Amino acid sequence: MLPLESGASGNTSTRDRTHGEVTACLDSGPAAFVARRAAGAPRATRQAAPCPPFPPGEGEKTHPHSSVVCSIATTAATMTEAEALENKPLQQRHTSGSGSSAPPEPPREDTVDHTYKEKEGPKPPRVIVWRNVVLMTVLHLAAAYGALLIPSASPLTLLWSVLCFVVSALGVTAGAHRLWSHRSYKASTPLKIFLSLANSMAFQNDIYEWARDHRVHHKYSETDADPHNAVRGFFFSHIGWLMLRKHPDVIEKGRKLELTDLQADKVVMFQRNYYKLSVVLMCFFIPMFVPWYLWGESLWVAYFVPALLRYTLVLNSTWLVNSAAHMWGNRPYDHGINPRENKFVTFSAIGEGYHNYHHTFPYDYATSEFGCKLNLTTCFIDFMCFLGLAKDRKRVSSELILARAQRTGDGSHRSG
Repeated sequence: MLPLESGASGNTSTRDRTHGEVTACLDSGPAAFVARRAAGAPRATRQAAPCPPFPPGEGEKTHPHSSVVCSIATTAATMTEAEALENKPLQQRHTSGSGSSAPPEPPREDTVDHTYKEKEGPKPPRVIVWRNVVLMTVLHLAAAYGALLIPSASPLTLLWSVLCFVVSALGVTAGAHRLWSHRSYKASTPLKIFLSLANSMAFQNDIYEWARDHRVHHKYSETDADPHNAVRGFFFSHIGWLMLRKHPDVIEKGRKLELTDLQADKVVMFQRNYYKLSVVLMCFFIPMFVPWYLWGESLWVAYFVPALLRYTLVLNSTWLVNSAAHMWGNRPYDHGINPRENKFVTFSAIGEGYHNYHHTFPYDYATSEFGCKLNLTTCFIDFMCFLGLAKDRKRVSSELILARAQRTGDGSHRSG
């Protein structure tokens, strides 16, 4: 790791009535609420106060390209216990890895903003960043040459290349994505340092910038404010967005995000301050130096295979989350959004291809209901918890997953 326009629309009165009912039922529990409705109790009504914000993945969502409208009010006449459960506050729904309720946290910036609307009129001109075009072209040509050198590489060099791929991928998936973008678990300082070094090995912008752009992607997904808006096509969402100047809305929304958690993180800011040096060492020098120094691999092969080829493969595995996982696959949790469940992306991006689930429940540390299945990143985080280096893994209950899949999924949901 989409609609051109996203905004709050639809039957406002129905939405207000429904939220009134949800608010009325939360103190006594959804079961009591359903019982009152079954007994013919009058509908609760909201006063003049505005609607409270929806939890992540919830709320009215209009997808103009598929003509799908998902609403908290499935019907105006009835509300099931499962629907009432879905409207509980976020801190009441997710649990830590030990099963206890996670403490309240600062406001999230990775949840959908349904108030955003794209500006009418002509789109701003596309400005090509020719430096990036040249660099990406040269990099992929070098990677293609590196692939031709694979038969010349020793078995140890190939194993080292795989190890570098996994480590650098974890710097993105377990680090920049699940830890720093979504705060879905907590990491000790030693683990943060390791993940920051691994992230530098991946060379996909520093953690601060990566997390900021990813939060913008979730908050304004499939709009002009989405950095890699997949509505603009596969090429743009895969690599083209790096070859063009950002849309003004992306820049504007990124500047308005609350990023104090990242700014207060000493590991994040240290990596940001020394990013160029860390990239030279971690992405290029160490992958090349180790096989040359330890087992006599030629510098030529060591540079093109574990350094350039490995780096290019990590880039494309990450980009496939933004492109392929937003275009191909099923949508078992929310058929009103474009992100899909894509097994190929799940495998290549070590667990990031359960993308419909992730955009529905962005705060779940596993990004899937299936645990470690095809999800090396989740296995890594679980192992770090076992070692005492991580804690407070946020998880969505199976009850809530099933309720959401039944209400807004495309019918393809299968547990287990």
